[in-house]
Amino acid sequence: MNARSFGVEEELLLVDPVAAAPVAAGDDVVTATVRRTGVDADRVDHEFKEQQAELGSVPALEAEPLRADLIRLRRAMATGAAATGVRIAALATSPLPTRPSATDDERYHRMTAEFAVIAREQLTCGQHVHVSVDSPEEGVAVLDRIRTDLATILALSANSPFFQGQDTGYASYRTMLWGRWPTAGPTERFGDPARYRQVVDTLIASGAALDTGMIYFDARLSASYPTVEVRVADVCTDVDDAVAVAVLIRALVETAVRDWRSGVPAPDVRVEVLRGAAWRAARSGLAGELFDVRAGRLLPALDAVGALVDRVGPALSATGDRALVDASLQRWAAVGTGADRQRAAAAAVDGSVRESLIGVVDDVVRRTVVPDPVA
Repeated sequence: MNARSFGVEEELLLVDPVAAAPVAAGDDVVTATVRRTGVDADRVDHEFKEQQAELGSVPALEAEPLRADLIRLRRAMATGAAATGVRIAALATSPLPTRPSATDDERYHRMTAEFAVIAREQLTCGQHVHVSVDSPEEGVAVLDRIRTDLATILALSANSPFFQGQDTGYASYRTMLWGRWPTAGPTERFGDPARYRQVVDTLIASGAALDTGMIYFDARLSASYPTVEVRVADVCTDVDDAVAVAVLIRALVETAVRDWRSGVPAPDVRVEVLRGAAWRAARSGLAGELFDVRAGRLLPALDAVGALVDRVGPALSATGDRALVDASLQRWAAVGTGADRQRAAAAAVDGSVRESLIGVVDDVVRRTVVPDPVA
């Protein structure tokens, strides 16, 4: 088969080198990154909040070029951040208390005025994976079929246990915060592109979204590219985790298309059940159980992940990605998710709560950027 192109967008926090709290430096970091490293300006951008910035990979056909591009872009942004006096951290929420501020942009000011405290308090970082599709019909068929597996993807990516100076008890507290937006979360089956567009238009007409960019479904049709965009994942600290998540999502998309073309109907699972499964995944990540929405029962998390990998196994094998995913599963089983590693970093610090959270940020900063062996 011809491999589908895929790419990754990552939102990163900008943090103080000493205090480890987020710093309002987004525009300066983006400008410095472009000027000092020569990276294409369309590969880095500011975000909703001044305390974050975004990078976007070049579309790839294979996992290794994607990995290399993410490493390159993270290094470039780290260089720009250092020139600005800050550091980058692939954290989905800030462990340290912060008061986020909106980037000076007319659209962002409108969002803040309309959505009030939800927008004012918003500061989370996600990983968005784009996978190419041949048509809107194919894209909607994918959305209708992958929705039952996105909670498992969330569990694998979980990387936000700390928020505003405390352990939330969640593996992905970002999911809880993000879910306050009126369009966020899982969706019902759409059936066809006309119905999808009708839902989007109705949400915008209601004021629940200002525009298509605020359609925050867990997975949506991209308004800019011929892709399905899966938005459910926390940003991953380790590049290898980010690539594994992207590879699994591509395999999910390919499997969904094969099912659609074979006449296999989309699973009939209510959106309320999907929300429950997402909560379960956000609560415990891989440390407990996940809810199998097809069977209607809890499973040990790694068993649920294994079932997903087996289901998309033919697609993984066709792109040569099965060994990568198997190695990633072994790593997740051994050291846990990003959330587990953050908690381990906090426990390793013999000091106050604040000192332990600074230790978490320091550890994440170190792991966000893969060292250049020739530097």
